[in-house]
Amino acid sequence: MNVQPKMLWEQCLQLIKENVSEQQYNTWFKPIAFESYQPATKTLLVQVSSPFVYEYLEGNYVSLLSKVLTRVYGQGVRLTYRVVTDKAHNLTQDIQADTAEDISSQNPTVRANQSPTVLDAAEQELDPQLDIHKTFNNYIEGDSNKLPRSIGLSIAEHPNTSQFNPMFIYGPSGCGKSHLVNAIGLRTKQLYPQKRVLYISARLFQVQYTNSVLHNTTNDFINFYQTIDVLIVDDIQEWATATKTQDTFFHIFNHLFRNGKRIILACDRPPVELKGMNDRLLTRFACGLIAELEKPNVQLCVDILHNKIKRDGLNIPEDVVRFIAETANGSVRDLQGVINSLLAYSVVYNSDIDMRLAERVIKRAVKIDDEPLTIDDILEKVCTHYNVTATAVNSRSRKKDIVIARQVSMYMAQKYTKMPASRIGKLVGNRDHSTVIHSCTKIEDRLKVDKGFNAEIASIENSFKLKA
Repeated sequence: MNVQPKMLWEQCLQLIKENVSEQQYNTWFKPIAFESYQPATKTLLVQVSSPFVYEYLEGNYVSLLSKVLTRVYGQGVRLTYRVVTDKAHNLTQDIQADTAEDISSQNPTVRANQSPTVLDAAEQELDPQLDIHKTFNNYIEGDSNKLPRSIGLSIAEHPNTSQFNPMFIYGPSGCGKSHLVNAIGLRTKQLYPQKRVLYISARLFQVQYTNSVLHNTTNDFINFYQTIDVLIVDDIQEWATATKTQDTFFHIFNHLFRNGKRIILACDRPPVELKGMNDRLLTRFACGLIAELEKPNVQLCVDILHNKIKRDGLNIPEDVVRFIAETANGSVRDLQGVINSLLAYSVVYNSDIDMRLAERVIKRAVKIDDEPLTIDDILEKVCTHYNVTATAVNSRSRKKDIVIARQVSMYMAQKYTKMPASRIGKLVGNRDHSTVIHSCTKIEDRLKVDKGFNAEIASIENSFKLKA
């Protein structure tokens, strides 16, 4: 092994070639450059052309790489990527790869729909459920977010002060609300590791509460949330008409507020427009700071694109950057999707990123007009994809393909409309709000583990965008 480590890497590539398609091999594995192998530490170093390629390999081929390297190099081999971060200045960064075992330990089976208990509060450490990629470092400041960003950073650095508590952040989809609240949580946890910080979506909170009622553990559920130091709840508009969930959160809110704990809420509209929300909750939402996040203007979109381009080591002409910024409807999510799509096209087809490619990708990735999707639009596209009728979806049928179409329709309606779960249930099969919540959770759980299903959902979403 000491005399011919590069030949062993060639054996790895041959094994990989036998287990993937020719296009997958030529796109993702053939361009990998062998750098070195250190027998003493069992460390294999290879070079990839960009952070995007590294992330794609880690996201899709960890298990395959782990098996192949173990077979060729033996047990305990560690793979390290040398990632080209700036081609112009030949800058690289070495990143140690995850093993298949690492991935399993990072993603344990989560009781996502179950209620936490007081026993959870005694565990060695609370998982804050934060997205480690959504930090203040990559949350670019502009006119549309300057105030919320500045105050959010101040709260993270001084969480024990009572000023601006609660912080209520609102704004349209794609403007960066989830990124900001995650950044607040991450900075707080970085500066105050002992703090119990928790990020949770309003829908998951509601599912946990419903579960606690079914299992007669509501007191444990409430007691757990009363132990949190910084509670971050996203998309609270989901609670419209969910009276019992609101009542329970009201008691949790009061306890945390009285004890000087920090509460951060995100919503797609201001408190005064939250129809179906309890007045006493609305009063408490308004007693701290209400901060609006507007859609980013063109200049901020340009700055966000430049930041992502630099991080991913891309080379995109300035006229293409400007075109994307002006076309993406002020949605940070759309900007990221367009860049990822451009990079994927350029890697797969080995082509430069130019205006022609940008126009092609924009048509498929961004809904150009402002006409909102309706439940009927969603049902039509979902039914077409699964080759079922809307009548069947709205029936009581339990056939597998019809159940999946019904659940996907509810998930899409929740994602693309501002309707509460109760209204979606009425329009899709005359179900109640708990059925909608259950369906959305089932779809989200499957999306986390089933890449083929991810492709199905992406295909349906693309049909929405092509409709525009």
